Amino acid sequence: MEWLTNLLTAVNGVVWGVPMLVGILGIGLYLQLRMGFMPIRKLGTGFKLLFTKTETGSGEISPFNALMTSLAATIGTGNIAGVATAIFLGGPGALFWMWMTALVGMATKYAEAVCAVNFRETDEKGNHVGGPMYYIKNGLGPKWAWLGVAFALFGALAGFGIGNTVQANSVADALSSSFGISHSGTGIVLMVLVGLVLIGGIRWISEVAGKLVPLMTVAYFVAGIIVLGMNAPALPSAFGTIFEHAFSPVAAQGGFAGAAVWMAIRFGVARGVFSNEAGLGSAPIAHAAAKTDSPVRQGLIAMLGTFIDTIIVCSITGLAIVVTGSWTSGETGASLTAHAFSLAIPGGEYIVSLALAIFAFTTILGWSFYGEKCVQFLFGVKAILPFRILWVLALPIGATQSLEFIWLLADTLNAMMAIPNLIALALLSPVVFRLTKVYFADQKALNQKR
Repeated sequence: MEWLTNLLTAVNGVVWGVPMLVGILGIGLYLQLRMGFMPIRKLGTGFKLLFTKTETGSGEISPFNALMTSLAATIGTGNIAGVATAIFLGGPGALFWMWMTALVGMATKYAEAVCAVNFRETDEKGNHVGGPMYYIKNGLGPKWAWLGVAFALFGALAGFGIGNTVQANSVADALSSSFGISHSGTGIVLMVLVGLVLIGGIRWISEVAGKLVPLMTVAYFVAGIIVLGMNAPALPSAFGTIFEHAFSPVAAQGGFAGAAVWMAIRFGVARGVFSNEAGLGSAPIAHAAAKTDSPVRQGLIAMLGTFIDTIIVCSITGLAIVVTGSWTSGETGASLTAHAFSLAIPGGEYIVSLALAIFAFTTILGWSFYGEKCVQFLFGVKAILPFRILWVLALPIGATQSLEFIWLLADTLNAMMAIPNLIALALLSPVVFRLTKVYFADQKALNQKR
């Protein structure tokens, strides 16, 4: 087992090294520049479309619920534990690089959804299926088929780590430390709840996500605003610290060991991608099921996921840690976030634990759909039921086991997912640019007629 861990550690260092970070940021920046920063300029349009009730076109779920399903998978442990880990390892400057990753990631997420809807298929059950494996297959042709298979294989395996056992373990740890609930009890309850939701497939998953995600996001946001409000005088210096250490090393102080600028960039980008998943290719699997007749319209909605996840939710966590001075406490992970909240709000650690539990639960639901569609692509619809059974059975195992190795494996597989997806986005970018240009030209002509 030790040699395998060492091998994975070496592979992880390569796949999450400079080439991957440059690739993720580079593709996002290229897309932003070629579209004249349209995803940022049209942020308001995206929110307007999100709450527009008119739904035309084929699909199984509303555009709103498609976004909520993707957010269910993205807003998870990365927003609480991941942000804290990035600051612990890279210093406050890591938060700045998370923001930069999100701004370019909005273009990546937009392009992913445009491709997902444009190249989606209908399976033998009449449901719409899409995502990187399908836009590779239908957009790039037979000679690239192996790339789609590679993405589906990495996605199916990664799901059992990052979207299942790791999340179950996070829920169990949070509920055990704050409320004394046993790990095994949490595992059994999770198995039952997730199993009940999975019976209804994407429609039930999207309905649960459509209710829970807005509720939990707003609740966590309000709690975070209270923390920031109680430390309002320290906010200007907190922002100063973040910007300063984004470009200059931070010395050791208190329980903080110090960090170079490269550490801030590396962990800020890596944890930003881990949190919002822009470039990984997971979110477009959900957006492919949206009831829409316009790839661009769904893309404008999809890009909101990156903004909400990182610019809003991750910022709340990061600013709370910096503004309270908790980043020098020596704590890390979810414990660091809990410490920051508890300094401002009596019982703040319970708020963080509850938020972590709900975030992780919805991540399990969202990733179950991603993994299911990857398995379906590889083996057909007959594989869906066995996959769901395995997915549910893995939860109590994840809740009760030590998962250092699984974390390492899942983190490595996440990067392996991104490689085929980024290649596909680069090759299909002309299609994204053309569809975008036509859509906004049509919108302009329509407005002129009015």
